[in-house]
Amino acid sequence: MDLPLDITSLSEGKFAVGQPVARKEDPVLLRGEGRYTDDLSLPDQLHAVMLRSPIAHGVLGPLDLAEARSMPGVVAIVTAAELAAAAIRTMPAATGKNRDGSSTPRPAQSPLATDRVRYVGEPIAMIVAASAAEARDAAEAILPEIEALPAVTTASEAAAPGAPQLHEAAPGNVCLDFHYGDTDKVAAAFAAAAHVTRLSLRNNRVVVCPMEPRSAIGEYDAATGRFVLRLGCQGVFGQRALIASVLGVPVEKVRVLTGNVGGSFGMKASCYPEYICLLHAARVLGRPVKWTDARTESFLSDSHGRDHEMTCELALAADGRFLALRVTGYGNLGAWLSNATVIPPTLNTVKNIIGVYATPLVEVSTRCLFSNTTPVGAYRGAGRPEGNYYMERLVETAAREMGIDSLELRRRNHIRPGQMPYRAPSGMVYDDGDFPTVLAKALRAADWAGYAARRAESEAQGRLRGRGVGQYLEVTADAGNEMGGIRFEPDGSVTIITGTLDYGQGHASPFAQVLAGRLGIPFDRIRLLQGDSDEMLAGGGTGGSRSMMQSGGAILEASDLVVERGKRLAAHRLEVDTADVEFHQGRFTVVGTDIGVSILELASWVRSAEDLPDDLPRTLDVSHVFKGVPSAFPNGCHIAEVEVDPETGIVELVRYATVNDFGVLVNPMLVAGQAHGGIAQGFGQALLERVNYDEAGQPLTGSYMDYGLPRAGDLPDFSFESHPVPARTNPLGVKGCGEAGCAGSLPAVVNALVDALSVFGVTHIDMPATPERVWQAIADARGLQRTG
Repeated sequence: MDLPLDITSLSEGKFAVGQPVARKEDPVLLRGEGRYTDDLSLPDQLHAVMLRSPIAHGVLGPLDLAEARSMPGVVAIVTAAELAAAAIRTMPAATGKNRDGSSTPRPAQSPLATDRVRYVGEPIAMIVAASAAEARDAAEAILPEIEALPAVTTASEAAAPGAPQLHEAAPGNVCLDFHYGDTDKVAAAFAAAAHVTRLSLRNNRVVVCPMEPRSAIGEYDAATGRFVLRLGCQGVFGQRALIASVLGVPVEKVRVLTGNVGGSFGMKASCYPEYICLLHAARVLGRPVKWTDARTESFLSDSHGRDHEMTCELALAADGRFLALRVTGYGNLGAWLSNATVIPPTLNTVKNIIGVYATPLVEVSTRCLFSNTTPVGAYRGAGRPEGNYYMERLVETAAREMGIDSLELRRRNHIRPGQMPYRAPSGMVYDDGDFPTVLAKALRAADWAGYAARRAESEAQGRLRGRGVGQYLEVTADAGNEMGGIRFEPDGSVTIITGTLDYGQGHASPFAQVLAGRLGIPFDRIRLLQGDSDEMLAGGGTGGSRSMMQSGGAILEASDLVVERGKRLAAHRLEVDTADVEFHQGRFTVVGTDIGVSILELASWVRSAEDLPDDLPRTLDVSHVFKGVPSAFPNGCHIAEVEVDPETGIVELVRYATVNDFGVLVNPMLVAGQAHGGIAQGFGQALLERVNYDEAGQPLTGSYMDYGLPRAGDLPDFSFESHPVPARTNPLGVKGCGEAGCAGSLPAVVNALVDALSVFGVTHIDMPATPERVWQAIADARGLQRTG
């Protein structure tokens, strides 16, 4: 297979591309030496606590702050009026275009509530004190006067006539009326279809739940007029731009610093009100101000994930060929727009829903609405798992309705390797893939043939057993510029500088593997710098499963520039022409001889070299911007088996096998770890996790006492196999793996559960399939069977 780069040159040695190398940061983290934001304390530091709305919707009266201001340790209380007087701007928000081409409304969100509150947890004021405890005591002394208004918590209810209105700028609570596809052609395909399958599907709202809560420290240097924000985020370059836009200052006046980050899954990419308040307070008070979210607060203040209501339809010919796909529904945005809110139920659904199947036509119509709930943002996959979930549930349902084996239905509709490159109706062009082989390998890995015996064993113990397939394909994030910096340090180490950001993925080792393979630098001498915006020329952050494509490509191109510089310097040192110098495995040598110099020796020599000709570089260091590559198409097949106790409704995941095509695997061990994490999160959404609100908009799932997360004991061992078909769209041939676990696990687990319940005639159950819901579905089905 012809690739943009011959990766065999990177595949030699213990730390080469393709080797399962342990994460560089693990020894530090295991010794407890990691440095997360809350571990930091600055000299003369103050502490902040947010006052939040206890009401989901209401008119906010004047705040009585007299008692709180007089309490011990209180230094200041930041209000919306104070921010407005300081010319603080509104929060950033991503918008889009309606189906008629008009621009969508963008309600102006102040970092602190002004005239109204619109969700429980919306920040009203920030209290700054000598200690966090004193700030918290003062916050509890403030009783905001709020005249309660009716609230609405689901998108479909927000769209109903007479629903409570959140923003004057968004009549009917509609933020975006999205449409993609040719309505007439799709309608004609459905009219001509031999069979149409329809399903109403709920993509349940989830709390993101990273191990590390959000935390930040704001500083201000009056002498330079410069702000510094220390926080955990997904990319300092982008975060700097967001912060600067709200503060109303040039980006050069903001520095963002990030150390270790304990998880994010999309949530920490946003700019939040707390960060703006901290920086304003630091400027006014002339002291650093620190804030750390309490876990119960994070349930309210962190952006939530998912929350879509969709009706999905699949039109099929008599032989089971797919003719058209149509999706209509709602996306719940919460009370305000974030910088990624509208994409999952709209454009990312379009890009990902056809998956691995040759589907001629697709139409997606989504209305995105505001509601009196915590704002919704990106969450692992951000529309990619949803699209695959919708399609795979349709495939299973259509197969049952038409009397066709579901595996056979998949095979009949697979996009074949010979059809590549394949232009999907979404506009995406799949560059490569082998979907039939991936399915075949997954069936062998799952011991599909041995299932009957396992089912009989379950039945003998009074349990129902079911199996489910989730064959997926996801489209990675769009291209963007990325920095590739290589710096040779005086101590003999080499620093990679790039604008992605590790928040648990383990970037240091695979990035070092790429650099070590290309430049022959010892693996243990390579360092990674991602968390300082002052060092960045560009940076897209980490998200959309693109880090290795973007930063990996940036490292390769920067390495080529290092070699180009090195050949010129080595030629001067070795007193030969540049054309007579070659580079291999870390050494510049004179062609046809063993005379040469290592790259590290050359970097040390040029640092102190004198009387170099003017046309020669003074360093091997490179600061390069890599032009982003197109999306890639990671894909695979997950097969789950579950057991159900029909008397209690408890579901147990008992077997799980996966075969995945992530292209070239730079570090197979870390790729498997990413898949495991995604599977766990998909399992959690499928069976356990759900944010619930009452009619007044009060969250009923505000802590881990009433919000279910999967535990280690809930999950079996995962079988992980690969069928890599290298991508043709990027130099390394990689496809991205960070979000694929969710894309396969959501449909695999739910399909397995429906298969188990099919003995009662159950054809669908919405996520999360909690024991209560499963028991009720069985009870309802038994009742129908008795009355029938």
